[in-house]
Amino acid sequence: MLGLIRLFLGSLVALFRPRAAIVAENLALRHQLGILLRSRPARLPFTSWDRALWAFALQRFPGWRQRLVIVNPETVIAWHRQAFRLF
Repeated sequence: MLGLIRLFLGSLVALFRPRAAIVAENLALRHQLGILLRSRPARLPFTSWDRALWAFALQRFPGWRQRLVIVNPETVIAWHRQAFRLF
């Protein structure tokens, strides 16, 4: 419950911060996510609060899947190689 309150308050505070601060925070969070993905167990445990948050988000924002793009590392490498060949 405390994590959900922190998430809500953090989102509320983010509305009033400058864009550079939000970009820096996003960069730090992406770095932490990269570290987590390197050292994570096979399956991360979800709590009931995590599930409730995702259920709320899915009901409140039904079009989020259309904006979500997942790209494999191999795809990015192929794009870079193709761009280098064009260069």
